[in-house]
Amino acid sequence: MGRSIRLEAADGHEFDAYRAEAPGKPRGGIVVLQEIFGVNAHIRAVADEFASEGYAVLAPAVFDRVARNVDMGYGEEETKAGRAYRTELGFDAPMLDIAAAIAALRPAGKVGVVGFCWGGSLAWLAACRLDPACAVCYYGAQIKDFLGERPRAPVIMHFGEKDPLIPKEAVAAIRAAHPKIPIYTYAAGHGFNCDMRTDYDADAAMLALERTFEHIRKYVG
Repeated sequence: MGRSIRLEAADGHEFDAYRAEAPGKPRGGIVVLQEIFGVNAHIRAVADEFASEGYAVLAPAVFDRVARNVDMGYGEEETKAGRAYRTELGFDAPMLDIAAAIAALRPAGKVGVVGFCWGGSLAWLAACRLDPACAVCYYGAQIKDFLGERPRAPVIMHFGEKDPLIPKEAVAAIRAAHPKIPIYTYAAGHGFNCDMRTDYDADAAMLALERTFEHIRKYVG
């Protein structure tokens, strides 16, 4: 359904993005933010699914600033490589690329941001630092490190209750810092939305997706 395009950030950096189009006139736009495994088959499938619901979708390759064409699986070595890319890149530079993706989708209408894993943390920062219509954060382990920031747009979050990377104390800290944000938890592990991971949980993924679309339809269209 989708294709690769090239975008340019405000600092002149050019990067790739996967674009999936709505079947008709779009209801709005959605920026899908990757895990540490790049814009891989799972992220492209998510983008396609959102597009099938009537949205213009972009999944920016935010790792392009440190390594291009990152498209990895979920093994131990890939995880190690993805974490190294994430550490090298940091959290500030990706905001420039996310801002460019949001701007590119403006012709479609209001634009929401949905992120998974590391992208869930990026979605939180995008809601705090940029101007999306809304944001959805799936199991963002680094959100707890940015609790002092305040969102400019409506946010919801999804976490797995069995996630070894995000202990319940971290979720409790997020709730305490931002009591008005809906935070949903599921009897699942990390990455429960991804059917390519061992922690995939179909029931949790379906329920989280229903809540995600409810949020997007309310604030994007």
